[in-house]
Amino acid sequence: MAKEFFEALKSRRSIYGIGKDVSVNEAKIQEIVEDAVKYTPTSFNSQTSRAVVLFGEQHDKVWDITLAELKKVAASEEAFAATTDKINSFKSGYGTILFFEDQDIVKNLQNQFALYADNFPIWADQSSGMLQLVVWTALHDEGLGATLQHYNPLIDAGVQEAWNLPSSWKLRAQMPFGSPLAPAGEKAFQPVEERVKVFK
Repeated sequence: MAKEFFEALKSRRSIYGIGKDVSVNEAKIQEIVEDAVKYTPTSFNSQTSRAVVLFGEQHDKVWDITLAELKKVAASEEAFAATTDKINSFKSGYGTILFFEDQDIVKNLQNQFALYADNFPIWADQSSGMLQLVVWTALHDEGLGATLQHYNPLIDAGVQEAWNLPSSWKLRAQMPFGSPLAPAGEKAFQPVEERVKVFK
């Protein structure tokens, strides 16, 4: 089991070319996200993580919102043309998962445990990162390609309004996914000996 876990972790990569030819059914993708949200650890078992799964027109909508917001801040028409291509590459996928952290829970914990107040937002973000990795790896294991994007806070208001989400849900990341159209490129690694120290 440990070998299978690490093989999945090692082979999970950012796949930017994604399409809609997906054999995994939507119920299975929903199950993956629900299990990940349920079982990914959170500090104080606070269960702060939230997720929204978008398919079909709803998936298209989040990238339309993103493109509209980016157009407002584009430096030039040329720059926006490149941006449009990038956003359309995400939109060409099968679906998108939005990751949030519930700030009401974070604030309540800060009030209850004043000694750790500064740490609760950090711990919530750590939980969100773990959740994103769990979902990403599980999607990869099902043969799907995905990337992790961060257009928050630029799109926060539009996302909240489009899906009538609680104001306490803070958007942390967006994960477009779909059928892989091309493999990931080679990945360079820094020497692990410089990144891990062991003392006996």
